[in-house]
Amino acid sequence: MTQSKRVAVALGLGAGILALGAAQATLGAADRQLVQAPRFEVDPVWPKPLPNHWILGSVIGVGIDSRDHVFIIHRGDSTLNQRTEAGAKANPPIGECCASAPPILEFDAEGTLIKAWGGPGVGYEWPTSNHGITVDDKDNVWIGGNGAADSHILKFTHDGKFLQQIGKPGQAPNSNDSTHFGRVAKISFDIKAQEAFVADGYGNKRIAVLDMGTGALKRYWGAYGGRPDDTRLPPYDPSAPLIKQFRNPVHCAEPTTDGLVYVCDRPNDRIQVFKKDGSFVKEVRIAPLTRGDGSVWDIAFSRDAAQKYLYLADGKNERVYVMDRQSLEILTSFGDGGRQPGQFFAVHSIATDSKGNIYTTETYEGKRLQKFAYKGLGSVTRANQGVLWPKNP
Repeated sequence: MTQSKRVAVALGLGAGILALGAAQATLGAADRQLVQAPRFEVDPVWPKPLPNHWILGSVIGVGIDSRDHVFIIHRGDSTLNQRTEAGAKANPPIGECCASAPPILEFDAEGTLIKAWGGPGVGYEWPTSNHGITVDDKDNVWIGGNGAADSHILKFTHDGKFLQQIGKPGQAPNSNDSTHFGRVAKISFDIKAQEAFVADGYGNKRIAVLDMGTGALKRYWGAYGGRPDDTRLPPYDPSAPLIKQFRNPVHCAEPTTDGLVYVCDRPNDRIQVFKKDGSFVKEVRIAPLTRGDGSVWDIAFSRDAAQKYLYLADGKNERVYVMDRQSLEILTSFGDGGRQPGQFFAVHSIATDSKGNIYTTETYEGKRLQKFAYKGLGSVTRANQGVLWPKNP
């Protein structure tokens, strides 16, 4: 190498180092930037241990009742396939522990199990793969199902008495069907209008709005407020133009007190916002390079009158985003992958209670319910906060 070439290489290397240093300094400054937002800490001892050697399967729904009792729904059968996890249910049993808990569990605000119920019964057809749980203004409990044959919705009293089945199982997906559903992910409510908003879901590609009393379909729509289309879509490509249809699953549809509906278009990595009549308002992409399961799993709102903050569960990137609901700006986020309190594996569902606390559930091998205690508004970093461990555990 000639002297001139060596000088050129040295200059180029020096410039590269300077550029890298500048980029790192910029990134460091962004990491240190502070913003006012709700603050949380994980409660590492909530909920209390379950009785009867019970364990949870994949926990795929969480809802809050009028007393701040926390309801979850899980798939206990996901434990039965684990020989060492459900030894008491092996044939013959291989040990005292363990057995799956009933599908629906109710905890009080202190984390004590109050009641457990659910599963097949007289007068209704339990989903082959239950999914989502929400509690309405009368404290009735609604669930869907995302199994291949699950084209219906079930409604129970607070204590598990069957009230209503909407739709019949075994129907083929059809996003323009007026009487059945296509593997419902979750049901949410506009209490003032007495309407149920159905994220419909894993087979269909639509939001369906029902009369909460009769279960009759009132209206429905697809992405951008258009007519839903069940045409098979190519795999998600972050670099491709945004498609005009929802992808499966449409995972949540959360109405607000100011007349909007926030929809989880999960594998498209986007939130779409509508008026309650289905008119499209706006959208935002979240972690748009996320493939596979997608980044937009479930939404809950802060409990102030204006519902100022939106909390978004991202089960692929293992975090919860804290967002300004109106602008859809991400203020901060928290969480990391792992098994310890405050970490996540496939954080699937999210809900808030009247005190502002956040509850999350985890699916797949996560199989867990966690509580993040609200600590008031304060300064937090815009960067991911990581694990929100208590300051004085």
